[in-house]
Amino acid sequence: MVESFLKYLQFEKRYSPRTLISYETDLRQFTGFLKSTYHEEDAAQANHAMIRSWVVSLVDQKLDSRSINRKIACLRSFYKFCLRQEAIDKDPMTKVRILKTSKKLPHFVHEEDMNRLLDHVDFGNDLKGTRERLIIELFYGTGIRLSELIGLKERNLNIREQTIKVLGKRNKERVIPFSRGIVPAIESYLKERNKAVEHKDHGLLFVGDKGQPLYPVMVYKVVKKYLDQFTSVEKRSPHVLRHSFATHLLNKGAEINAVKDLLGHTSLAATQVYTHNSMEKLKKVFDQAHPKA
Repeated sequence: MVESFLKYLQFEKRYSPRTLISYETDLRQFTGFLKSTYHEEDAAQANHAMIRSWVVSLVDQKLDSRSINRKIACLRSFYKFCLRQEAIDKDPMTKVRILKTSKKLPHFVHEEDMNRLLDHVDFGNDLKGTRERLIIELFYGTGIRLSELIGLKERNLNIREQTIKVLGKRNKERVIPFSRGIVPAIESYLKERNKAVEHKDHGLLFVGDKGQPLYPVMVYKVVKKYLDQFTSVEKRSPHVLRHSFATHLLNKGAEINAVKDLLGHTSLAATQVYTHNSMEKLKKVFDQAHPKA
């Protein structure tokens, strides 16, 4: 059933390759636990006690609560699939509860730090420099994910309309506007890229020095290199720039549903986490300005 479930996620639900790997890993781990502990090789035959025992073992291993909850969500999806396929007649997950997790506010770079980075860094005018500048500009200027930037097709970049079309989670497309200020960075990069690299059939906007697609670790290192110079924020990754994009929009009064659509969130709850940062800023203003604070 595990193989059928994974094919269902891939071809019918159209989950991303990264999500599929996570689901497969979780199910393999669970199946391995069943085999070693209960001599049961078919995950579809597990009962509530077996599942609960696995969750307890994960807690005993000091695994992060969010990681455990992701594994629980994976099993819930799996057993719902088994029910629909009539492989089982009872859902063993009905009494399995997720673990409590502490709320963590998203890390973000302060607006003045981003302004200093973009206004004062000499990125250079060669392919490497123009590429790195545009990477930073697009992450912060559009809020796209790392996978979306790497997979961005040149044909989906519209300089005249100042929009990009990205392929997000579950293969959902969305169109994101960008500011006029990013256009010079795009034009400089395209000029250097077209001069230094032969055209490749993949049609990607961002390419390496030999025209190959960028890989995630390379982009992560680019972002970290520049954030290291201008911010003391604990995490310095492409996703932090996405957090900064959302936080700064809300701080400037952007409507939360609009920010939700720009980020490609399916649920408003996923976007509301950024309002906590905005609320902290409002509290500081209140404490400084109100006579009764």
